[in-house]
Amino acid sequence: MNKTLFLHHQLTDIGKVGIAECNDCITNLFFESSVAPQDAEFRETTLIAEAFRQLNSYLAGNLKEFSFPIAPTGTPFMLHVWKNLGTIPYGTTVTYKDIAVITGNILAVRAVGMANHRNPIPVFIPCHRVVGSNGTLTGYRGGLVLKKQLLALEQRYR
Repeated sequence: MNKTLFLHHQLTDIGKVGIAECNDCITNLFFESSVAPQDAEFRETTLIAEAFRQLNSYLAGNLKEFSFPIAPTGTPFMLHVWKNLGTIPYGTTVTYKDIAVITGNILAVRAVGMANHRNPIPVFIPCHRVVGSNGTLTGYRGGLVLKKQLLALEQRYR
């Protein structure tokens, strides 16, 4: 089984982004401030090129759902949360509590927040669509300005 992590960076409308692939699945999206793994082979694969094509189409308001294989790495709980994040419709927001309820534990609001924080494939797994209980924007690895930008983009093209 191939364990090589391929990584390629590209300048996008949200800044310099890195996308990583391992075993024919997208595994990571890195924002400019993120540290890339040292063991990555810097090469654009066909799948990474397709992920960038879809990302750029999304950022232009022409794509609402991504259609390539992903394989985030995390605990079973995190994987469950990330799967549920993928069900949040384009252009809408839900609260951390909503995701905790969907995940099966209304008391897991903080754990849902931590899973969001550790989401290795932001944008593709739309953790930016999760907001605080009073509708306020809360933390985002790419920064609150970017979170606001992504939500505004989705509202505009909804």
